[in-house]
Amino acid sequence: MITLKQLSEICGVSVSTASKAMNGQPDVNTDTAKRIKQIARDLGYYPNAAARSLKTNRSYNLGVLFADRINHEYFALILDSIREAAKDSGYDITFICNRIGSSEISFYHYAVYRNCDGVIIAQARYEQTGVVELATSDLPIVVLDHVFPGRVSIMSENVQSMVEIMWYAAGMGHRKIAFIHGEERSTVTQKRISGFYKGCMELGIRAPEEYVIEAKYHSPKESGLATRRLLSLPSPPTCILYPDDYSYLGGLSEIEKHGLSVPEDVSAVGYDGIYLSTLLRPKLTTYHQDAETIGKMAVAKLIEQIEQPKKSHGEQTIIKGELQLGKSVKQIGDDIRGQSNNETGEVNAL
Repeated sequence: MITLKQLSEICGVSVSTASKAMNGQPDVNTDTAKRIKQIARDLGYYPNAAARSLKTNRSYNLGVLFADRINHEYFALILDSIREAAKDSGYDITFICNRIGSSEISFYHYAVYRNCDGVIIAQARYEQTGVVELATSDLPIVVLDHVFPGRVSIMSENVQSMVEIMWYAAGMGHRKIAFIHGEERSTVTQKRISGFYKGCMELGIRAPEEYVIEAKYHSPKESGLATRRLLSLPSPPTCILYPDDYSYLGGLSEIEKHGLSVPEDVSAVGYDGIYLSTLLRPKLTTYHQDAETIGKMAVAKLIEQIEQPKKSHGEQTIIKGELQLGKSVKQIGDDIRGQSNNETGEVNAL
């Protein structure tokens, strides 16, 4: 493999300029830096990681805190996007945990031990002491779907997405709409509940208390039990909104156990827009979250803090998704969107 000195001679620049270009330092002309990097790739030159760390005072290592098992396709897509974006920017990924061998250690001290330049808190119980310690530490931090004061957050559009779902269901004639949501302690859940009631208010729909049920994310069993409760009501809903696409499987099973079908007897809407939703029959109508953009933005915002520490970085970025239409919602009546409460009096009589 060629040396840095040989690379600089081939490029016709100083060793210092070649080094700065390879390390992504800003005081090299953009076109010159691109040319040097291209020649380096063509010749198979790669900078020594240890030497680069000494020169830049950075490890080029990003920590990612994901407290639970990665068994949810939505989070798997985010993590894959984080990995790819980090790789494209010349950074490695280290998963943050609270153990080194048999010894317990805080998330923050683990990140320091692994010499992470910064950390993305991708999924955690945000109220836990160890998570709060990490989030309020001196490290550059990006948090997904939660807000810590003074920290950069990347948020899905959890309020307006539910409003959009409600307006779509109302456009298909549904007035009796139930919502099975995830754990109430979650910031995401609180925002989605807020969006559900906002949609009800805008549409003049009153959702009875028994139509809004807590379950768990990514738990078909919990959503199945919640669906059973809804179908057992004297006036059951005609449309059920589920916490995520995977949990909908439990609801679908319970609907079929009652001798009913989707969408002929009960309409359903999922959330996340994972690949599974496209395979179901009927194809599930769901709100697709842009996991790829969320992952890329998280990496970009973290690297920006690392490489430009004096810059103001902004505290919150909201990533909008889109309603992905399937065949799981049946038209059962007139479009009630835009009608007054008087025109939808039957709704308020539930």
